Amino acid sequence: MAAVALVCTPHIAIDESELDESFVRASGPGGQNVNKLSTAVQLRFDVRRSAALPDAVAVRLMRLAGRRLTGDGILVISAQRFRTQERNRADARERLAELVAEAAVPPVPRRATRPTLASKKRRLEEKSRRGSTKRLRGSPAD
Repeated sequence: MAAVALVCTPHIAIDESELDESFVRASGPGGQNVNKLSTAVQLRFDVRRSAALPDAVAVRLMRLAGRRLTGDGILVISAQRFRTQERNRADARERLAELVAEAAVPPVPRRATRPTLASKKRRLEEKSRRGSTKRLRGSPAD
């Protein structure tokens, strides 16, 4: 049987062995079960050592992760939105896939542009108008 992978984009799939899940008790809805069952999921993914991610994608993912990234480069996603462990597990994996897919899109480089002649003229006219308004505010000269 082939190893199951988390497909993030058509070119990026994270192997199951790179994901580490731990289950903890959740706060919030759940009735009596909230005190008995560990339904919340903490999904851990080592971004720095992942073979599935190209270097550029890993760097963008670490930047996108923000506070969810530990000092060791491990991305921690907590999911406790649902009452069942399976739905929280699916939610955490889905959020990881969305984050990786977002990091996989390279940023569009900024193209330098020059202001048009008309905009330069408008800027200078407005500048002189503001200057004359401010001059009129001053005390009259003798």
